[in-house]
Amino acid sequence: MEMNGEERIAAPREKVWAALNDPEVLKQCIPGCETLDMTGDNTMAATVKLKIGPVSAKFNGEVTLENINAPESYTISGEGKGGVAGFAKGGADVKLTEDGLDTILSYDVKAQVGGRIAQLGSRLIDSTSKKLAGQFFAKFGEVVEGDS
Repeated sequence: MEMNGEERIAAPREKVWAALNDPEVLKQCIPGCETLDMTGDNTMAATVKLKIGPVSAKFNGEVTLENINAPESYTISGEGKGGVAGFAKGGADVKLTEDGLDTILSYDVKAQVGGRIAQLGSRLIDSTSKKLAGQFFAKFGEVVEGDS
């Protein structure tokens, strides 16, 4: 699965960059996120509970930040295991561009799933992924813009 897009955030790039690197902010914004803790300089452990169609699963995994070019871009990648439900892994290239007083956050995501979740069909997985991404960015924008 591949997905890309961009979001306009009414905040300066440095503030958006700081929020993208703050586990507390990310935890608030990731749909179903129960825990997100720093385990190293550029790694975090996460627990996320999701429902995709008829399959509910709790994923435990690790998130890594790579190719860091502060405050402009990074690659975030991760892998989560959901027991009998299967696994999900992937990454996103994230880029921040200043546009006046706002910041344009652009992303290019590549992900794959396996196990029972993969049997649900690509249309359901794609639509759920787009919905979850939309929820993340809407919440992220609220949190960053509201934290003035």
